[in-house]
Amino acid sequence: MIRKAKVERKTRETEITVEIIIDGSGKSNIQTSVPFLNHMLELLAQHGLFDITLRAKGDIEVDYHHTVEDIGLCLGECFKKALGDFKGIRRYGESTVPMGESLGSVVLDICNRPNLIFNTPLVKGKVGTFDIELVKEFFNSFAQESGISLHINVTYGDNTHHIIESIFKAFARALDIASTVDKRITGVMSTKGKL
Repeated sequence: MIRKAKVERKTRETEITVEIIIDGSGKSNIQTSVPFLNHMLELLAQHGLFDITLRAKGDIEVDYHHTVEDIGLCLGECFKKALGDFKGIRRYGESTVPMGESLGSVVLDICNRPNLIFNTPLVKGKVGTFDIELVKEFFNSFAQESGISLHINVTYGDNTHHIIESIFKAFARALDIASTVDKRITGVMSTKGKL
């Protein structure tokens, strides 16, 4: 069975369509009005081996906030929908990825208890036209809609672009590990029998 889903969202601020195939090959077709986010989402697809098609329009004349936040919501919802009943998935995933001088780590639990710990030096500033504080907004939105407990830590790094890229790559790899179906697992990975 192919684990895939499609989500559409239309508000007065954004219009988004996203499709995900979890057991993909890393193909992506990302078109948003936020070039830096396009790049990060392409990395997410490639390093997680997810096939992602995403179209997003937003009120970027105001700023990127609504667009980035809503993309996170839609991707999180779509990922959860594609996972289905969670049966057979490993549930936990972790990855540490270097990018140049930066080292980013992500540990996550697909548990239906959304949470974000964001221990990074990313506070204020820009990469090109992208406000770096929106990285946290994206991951918070994804965690809330997907039900994932998400822990992001940056051990060190100087270059903001490298820091963000190490986070997205580590997130992709951890998500791939956690969502992998293990034939040894019957039902869900919980002593309660439910996530």
